[in-house]
Amino acid sequence: MKRIVKPELLDLLPPKDLLALGSRRDLRRLNGWMGHSRIMARQLNSAWAAAKCCQVADLGAGDGHFLLRLARRWRGGAPQKALLVDRQALPHGDILHDFARLGWNAEFVTADVFHWLEQTRSLRGVGLITNLFLHHFAPTALERLLQAVAGSATFFLALEPRRSIRAALGSRAVGLLGCNRITRHDAAVSVQAGFNGSELTRLWPEPAGWALQERPAGLFSHLFIAQRNTLDNAPLPFQQPSPRAGSRHNCTRPAGGGASTRREIEGFA
Repeated sequence: MKRIVKPELLDLLPPKDLLALGSRRDLRRLNGWMGHSRIMARQLNSAWAAAKCCQVADLGAGDGHFLLRLARRWRGGAPQKALLVDRQALPHGDILHDFARLGWNAEFVTADVFHWLEQTRSLRGVGLITNLFLHHFAPTALERLLQAVAGSATFFLALEPRRSIRAALGSRAVGLLGCNRITRHDAAVSVQAGFNGSELTRLWPEPAGWALQERPAGLFSHLFIAQRNTLDNAPLPFQQPSPRAGSRHNCTRPAGGGASTRREIEGFA
């Protein structure tokens, strides 16, 4: 199956649109159904124990519920800071209080992912994770993103859709779980844009300095792990960069839509 990247409808909707809110609830349910929090928590605990990190950042964190699930599965002491980086300021309710009850100091960062990574490039002591994010990027932008990640991270964990016949069939069955029409459309599109084989490993810019793993995960997912081979004896303190004014959207994901976008989406009903 050739990789094809198309816009996902959720990315076209304003954050508070009812269809968008429903689709994000669907995604939380699908993450649980696919075992993503269990898979990522196992890898994150392992990577954190092996690395000298101060903080963890979730790129494309959305409303923060995925990292919260990981925090509930965390072993050992909490990170000094947990950063939830996303181009949109999404409704998240009292989730920061939920992190605090677990002993985590979490913070939402509304920023363009490329700009944020550029600002963290000279720093050390941050582990990066992402869930269902890389597949949004076309090849050139994806290569650029991985270059930026490699320049910033102590480790990087990515869990993505697997581009396979099994996953394609599974994506067409999400309606049976009660998912709305936005999620039903986006599930099929995300599999077409997913990964298989060693596609992410081949794009990684500095393979000699990293231990890389890439493999299937669960029934429908694809896991990529990058861990630095050599680290300083102690991590440098990580400082939260200040987002640049007007730099809230990354270059490959469209901003929230208005009435014309809503009419476009209605065509998928």
